[in-house]
This record gives sequence, structure tokens and C-alpha cells, in this order.
Amino acid sequence: MAAPRDPRYTAGMARKTAVSGAKFGAGGTDQRPDSPSRPGALAGGLYLVATPIGNLGDITLRALEVLAAANVIACEDTRVTRRLTERYGIATPLTPYHDHNAAQARPGLLARLAAGDIVALVSDAGTPLVSDPGYKLVRAAQDAGHAVTVLPGPSAVLAALSLAGLPTDRFFFEGFLPPKSAARQKRIASLRTVPATLVLFESGSRLAATLADLARELGPRPAAVCRELTKLHEDVRRGDLAQLATDYADGGETRGEIVLVVAPPPEDVSTERDVDDLLRQALARVSVKDAVGEVVLATGRPRREVYQRALELNKGTGDGTPQ
Repeated sequence: MAAPRDPRYTAGMARKTAVSGAKFGAGGTDQRPDSPSRPGALAGGLYLVATPIGNLGDITLRALEVLAAANVIACEDTRVTRRLTERYGIATPLTPYHDHNAAQARPGLLARLAAGDIVALVSDAGTPLVSDPGYKLVRAAQDAGHAVTVLPGPSAVLAALSLAGLPTDRFFFEGFLPPKSAARQKRIASLRTVPATLVLFESGSRLAATLADLARELGPRPAAVCRELTKLHEDVRRGDLAQLATDYADGGETRGEIVLVVAPPPEDVSTERDVDDLLRQALARVSVKDAVGEVVLATGRPRREVYQRALELNKGTGDGTPQ
């Protein structure tokens, strides 16, 4: 009777067997017509591989197959990708490919493709080419006539949309807003009339300020802050933009990866005449600041727009300065 094996060895062999089986076509992997004669072997080309956004268990079997079979894995940060490859016993060499070295690294990857190599492109988390420089490599590979294959999988954008509880029939991905407030407000103002749910990335250090700018420019729209998706401390906080801005300014947890989801503009937006009538009524009773607050809540119009109109209307009844 054989001696019992060390559980760590058994687990490692199970992972190795799973990867090996996937690599050689287990599970009905589709084969390209130009694949080598060895059954299940992958053809040379560029493979865009989606990787987990947090939980390493979210990797797909097909992704493991390609990562194990590749001649090289191009990644944003080799330290991040190495955690994934070590988890699954994959020994494929890693090479950095990111914003700062893409122009220098791209010719080398194209040379590998020309030699018939399998090049896997991954981002630190999620689907490649979303907020990273990968599209230039894809375009160059396609222009050179190399095969480009996408392996769909995890996406922070889609995960956040699923959890936010906001309309998903139409959405607009903005990515990161400008870091400085003036530029950020200008960019948000340009998004005001986009008839879709907005999806944005943001860092924890700027979260409260960004939420405040969003509330100022977009009005009291419903929104969700999705933090650390698929990880141990996953957190989704919902509310209107102003409420969320206050929550995070008051010390809400901001560590980790963050996705903001903001509802589309209301369908029955008030006309300028409606806004003017409401402002006149409010200005007859309260200060400019309070009148603006009332009309923003009543109409859903952006605070800056209502405030500017209030100042213009107030010129006819006073000195035009906020009360």
C-alpha cells in the first residue's frame, strides 16, 4: 500500500494536471485550421487573456490553457501576474508591457509573433485593452497579418454594472477622470447629457472629491461605489451622489480598487422656463443658495447650471451676489 502523499503535493499535482489537460485540448477546445499537427496545440498569434479582478479562482480554463502554452506573457506588472501564474503552476516567462515601455517593448513582441510564437497579453486585472495601452499592440499585430484571439472573462466594468442596481441597457465607460478638480468638473459637465449609465474608475484618495464634483455637475443622481469587487472585503455602497460624497468625506473606507456607477439623466428633464419659474418663486422666499438647493432637488438639473441661472435672475431683483 502506497504511503499517503503530502496534501500540498497532491494539490500541486491536481493543478498541474488541470493545466496540462487544458493545454492539450481537454474540454473540447476549438482548434484553428493552421494549428500544428500535435493534437490540441495552439497556433501562434496574439492572445488577449482576461484575468481575475480580485479572486484568483475566477480564471477560466481556456485562459489557463493559453497562459500555460504561451511562449511569453506580456503583462503590466510582472509581480502581479506572477501571483496568478504561481497559483496555477504556470512557468511561462513574463515580460513587462505597460504605458511607460510599450513603444520600446512592442517591436520585440511583434518579432516573436513573426517567428510563430504564442504571445499572451494580460492586464493586472480584468480584460486587456480597458484603460491600458494594449490596443496599439493589437493594431500592429493585425496590420502585420498575425492572428489575434480574445479570451473573454472577468471585467470590473461589467461586475460593477451588475451589482449597482442601476439601468444596464445602455452604459458609457469613461475610465479615470482628470485628477485636478477644475479639469475634472469640465469633463463631468461634458458627460451631463449622455443618455446612459456612467461607469468610472477612481482611486481612493480622490473618491470623496470626485463624488462631490459629480454631485455638483450632475445633480442628485442615484449612484453606487463598488469597491474591492470579488475580494474578501467587497463593498457596494448606494445612494445619491451628494450623500455618497458626504459619506466618504466623513471617513468611509476608500482602500482598494474602486468603480463608480452613476445613473443616467432623468427622462423628463425640466425645461429652462420651468427652472426659471421655480427659481423666481424660491428667490422671493429664501437666499440664492437655498433657492438653488430647492430647484436642484425638484428638477434634477446640475447645481452649477441652476446656480448660474439664479445669479442671472437675481440681478433683476438685487445686486446679484449670493445671499
